[in-house]
Amino acid sequence: MAKSDDSVKDPAKKGKLKVIILIVVGLLLAIGLSVAATWFIMHKAESKPDPAVAAEAANVKKEAIFEPLTPPFVVNYNVNGRQRYMQVSITLLARDHADLEALKVHMPVIRNNLVMMFSGQPFDTIATPVGMEMLRQKAAAVVQEVGQKELNKSVIEQVLFTNYVLQ
Repeated sequence: MAKSDDSVKDPAKKGKLKVIILIVVGLLLAIGLSVAATWFIMHKAESKPDPAVAAEAANVKKEAIFEPLTPPFVVNYNVNGRQRYMQVSITLLARDHADLEALKVHMPVIRNNLVMMFSGQPFDTIATPVGMEMLRQKAAAVVQEVGQKELNKSVIEQVLFTNYVLQ
């Protein structure tokens, strides 16, 4: 009788053992496929440059070039019958030396446009930090407009106030 009981248990044990072996083989196969796919993708990326990486390398900024505009700008204001003035020293920030040199040819136009823009601003507005920042942005727009008109490109990146005096 012992033999008959063992023969009944053996098929069940063999069935469970087969299922376990199939699960283990399946897991090993899935792990192997994921490792192989990862290895393939990594080596494919090394052989061919990624467009995003190439674009990022192209966008690396060039060295900054600072060009001071001398002499400083002086603008007179009449505020409630009292004479006031503003003196501002400006430095241009550019990235391309050749474009900046081409823009220097048009410096009389730039200085004229800046003086006209400065003199048209209300004194009370430019006396505040927000007004000063707005004035700096307007000055950058004036210089960029001349660059765009004359050279068909925006040559300067920023206009920096290196000295700003109101009296």
